[in-house]
Amino acid sequence: MTTGEVAIRPAETDDDLATIVAIVDGSTPEEPNSVDNMHWSDATYPGTARFLAELDGRPVGAASVGRIYVYPPEFDGFWATVEVVPEARHRGIGQLLFEAISERALAAGKTALHMPVSEARPESVAFLTRRGFREYERSKIVRLELAGLAPPPVELPDGIALTTLAESPDLVHGVHAVAVEVFPDIPGGDVPTEAGDFAEFVARDVARPSIPPEAFFVAVEPAGGTVVGYASLLFLPGQTRAAWHDMTAVARAWRGRGLARALKHATIGWAIANGLEVLETGNDTDNLPMRAVNLRIGYQPAADRLVMRGPPFGGIMGG
Repeated sequence: MTTGEVAIRPAETDDDLATIVAIVDGSTPEEPNSVDNMHWSDATYPGTARFLAELDGRPVGAASVGRIYVYPPEFDGFWATVEVVPEARHRGIGQLLFEAISERALAAGKTALHMPVSEARPESVAFLTRRGFREYERSKIVRLELAGLAPPPVELPDGIALTTLAESPDLVHGVHAVAVEVFPDIPGGDVPTEAGDFAEFVARDVARPSIPPEAFFVAVEPAGGTVVGYASLLFLPGQTRAAWHDMTAVARAWRGRGLARALKHATIGWAIANGLEVLETGNDTDNLPMRAVNLRIGYQPAADRLVMRGPPFGGIMGG
């Protein structure tokens, strides 16, 4: 039950977005956000709805919902988040936010919500489980602290050269071709992901402001000029010293030759040279080859991140 007056309203202004950042970064620092990142998301993926919860006029919660763009438009689910500051929990505010995002999903004809949660937050897992959600994906998260770390050697397979998109921007079409092949092979969930068409892929995975082209490494077979793999980094929202391995992708014909490790070593070397302090990455529990690469490099485990899938309104219309 709530105590005090609770209001749920759309988040529409930059001040609202800044309030969301404060709530999210304070409640789930492992999933930071920024106003700039939300502006980029809205320009690239229109249609996201965001809400603020206020208790006696004080912001205490935030929620968001929108299309999952690595799946086709007809996919039956939307992604969604609900955050409530610790001191305002157990008052029904999370439920009210959940109902707001549920209404948006149902209005768009969706019958499922996909909601991320850290295993380190069992109360959040329980909140969703009570509403009929189940584990849909599980990523093994690992971190590499870079302080004092020497750049690892980049040992390429014979016949492969390494460049970056900053040096060779014309290779972006070849990068997309590799992504089209690789994305459906990525373990996780019940429906294969898709790289999307060229414009969509570039907007999400190449031209994004937080993806530095100098750290976007491309493996090329010089004899034919064919791109056979790539790896990129994504700065965490609002940060300049921490980044996420956005993708390490190798064409099927070149797997098992050490190319993924070489590409990842190249991104680590760039991160060290440019003063980053930590790199993070996550792979589905079934992605054993990439998890083995990370283990050999020296990444240390962090809490698993889950995607929980369940029905709007917890399966009960009107909540």
